[in-house]
Amino acid sequence: MSFLYVLMGKSATGKDHIYRDLLREVPLEPVVMYTTRPMRDGETEGVQYHFVDRETLQALQEAGKVIERRTYETVFGPWDYFTVDDGQIRRDGKDRILIGTLEVYEKLREYFGEDFVRPIYIETEDGLRLEHAMKRERKQNPPRYDEMCRRFLADQEDFSEEKLRELGITKRFENNGTLEDCVARIREELFK
Repeated sequence: MSFLYVLMGKSATGKDHIYRDLLREVPLEPVVMYTTRPMRDGETEGVQYHFVDRETLQALQEAGKVIERRTYETVFGPWDYFTVDDGQIRRDGKDRILIGTLEVYEKLREYFGEDFVRPIYIETEDGLRLEHAMKRERKQNPPRYDEMCRRFLADQEDFSEEKLRELGITKRFENNGTLEDCVARIREELFK
């Protein structure tokens, strides 16, 4: 049996690092999601996301390929993030992983079934999250502190305790110490 793991948590919880470490340490196939937002410094097409324009998004929607879509009103205008039924996700005996939100997790469960889609929820103390977010944003050219703050505040609602309960997410992996410890706990719990 194979699973699709959805790695999620508020911004700056270490999801990207955990994702990369899990891909190195566990036999998982990555699923690359899509976005209309501009590529950040250090990102590569087809690695973090498929970076597309809104016309491509529209064409994929018209073709019935978009499984779920989220549009965020950022300080730079609307940015879309979405999952496409492009053949990356399938039940073929291989486990897969993607980084998403609670909404992504919910929509993927509806589309593929609860027996196939599994959550990996990461938590980090808010002060540490702010430190991580500031460090990451300082590396951008130019830094987008206003957008960083918008994301931080939006996460309070997007990842509320009520929403976590509604989706049955009870297991949490804390990333308040070393990243390696968090990855080891995930690996021990899910990939025995």
